[in-house]
Amino acid sequence: MSSQRDVAGQTASLRAAPDVRLGLRENWKQFSLLMLTNAFVGGMVGIERTVVPLMGSEVFHIASTTLITSFIVSFGVVKAFANLVSGQLADSWGRKRVLVAGWLVGLPVPFMLMAAPDWGWVIAANVLLGLSQGFTWSMAVIMKIDLVGPKGRGLAVGLNEFAGYFAVGATAFLTGVLASHHGLRPVPLYVGVAYAVIGTALSILLVRDTGGHVHAEGRAASPVEASLSFREVFARTTFRDRNLFAASQAGLVNNLNDGMSWGIFPLFFTSLGLGIERIGILKAIYPVVWGGLQVVTGPLSDRWGRKGLIVAGMWVQAAGLALTAWGGRYVWWFAGSVLLGIGTAMVYPSLIAAVSDASQPAWRARSLSVYRFWRDLGYALGALLAGFIADRFGFESAILAVAVATFMSGATVAVVMREAPPAGCALGSAGGRGLDGHRVP
Repeated sequence: MSSQRDVAGQTASLRAAPDVRLGLRENWKQFSLLMLTNAFVGGMVGIERTVVPLMGSEVFHIASTTLITSFIVSFGVVKAFANLVSGQLADSWGRKRVLVAGWLVGLPVPFMLMAAPDWGWVIAANVLLGLSQGFTWSMAVIMKIDLVGPKGRGLAVGLNEFAGYFAVGATAFLTGVLASHHGLRPVPLYVGVAYAVIGTALSILLVRDTGGHVHAEGRAASPVEASLSFREVFARTTFRDRNLFAASQAGLVNNLNDGMSWGIFPLFFTSLGLGIERIGILKAIYPVVWGGLQVVTGPLSDRWGRKGLIVAGMWVQAAGLALTAWGGRYVWWFAGSVLLGIGTAMVYPSLIAAVSDASQPAWRARSLSVYRFWRDLGYALGALLAGFIADRFGFESAILAVAVATFMSGATVAVVMREAPPAGCALGSAGGRGLDGHRVP
């Protein structure tokens, strides 16, 4: 029944837009609008990167690193589950409705952070932020992939993630500067109010749904592939298809180290005597490099393939983390942040494009939602793991433990993943190979 409703909804979308064409050039206006919208989505996370961990230690005087990083746990768990249902909701409700719902949920977040009388309010605000991000960012990337079709997935993802993560870094820097001159709140959080209002208005007034593009791309899909249930998509993405498994575990570990850096780095640098403004620079350079380079690495993954960029990117991230832990000087911490950004830029668009390669248009949104579920669960696991290790063995040990996990994840991709056919030849259309070597139907 669910599949029938999905197909009916896609058919209705196509009737509403009979001249649907795929491609970046053909859809550049909507694509650009979605990039701008995703910049505001990323900015909503950026307001927390520098300010919120320091609020825990300096405003609420929390001594436990594990407790301070609990706001990332609430964010990561809720965002992971929001990602999980977002694909199903996108197929049944429509992409635009889910996007707008995500923005409406996120509107109270900056106000809650400004007014928070205790740490519980910060955790509650991050529950809403996780739900909002799960819906808004998922729809932004899915809708761009819908618009461009199979030949430009890497480029589409690279541009989407560039907009989002460049905004994360720029906002982390901006809020760091504002906090150094005006305190940790409320002034830095006014930026979040502006992002939430503008992002909501753009999504309601100007963004159009992309269901017709999905139907146009999926006309040639086989009935068997189109009728996959959510349970089947979850199993295939999690472990049955070797490429999807490799991507899911790499995504989880990638965000595990991002969750660790989000919560641990400001506290680590503060313990070494750095001021808020210099911490803001270190916290900004990582997502700025990550965001900016994805304009290059996304298209490169279309030409060179996904696997090599993913493996090398995970290993570059591991090197950046090790340099940060062992550097001992600002110049080495800066270099470590740059390496972390370069490695993540190599990995992020390549992983999403690899998942898109291995899935059919009829169930691609659900497969991406499952991948994003495992990926963003890494935020919570990274915060918990790093907080636990830091409380017992120190910040350096926490950073190095995550560096080892990141290196091992890259090695797993090197062994398990098989390079997909070139641009537009989705592995899922012909069936992939499971971890046991048997063909997945």
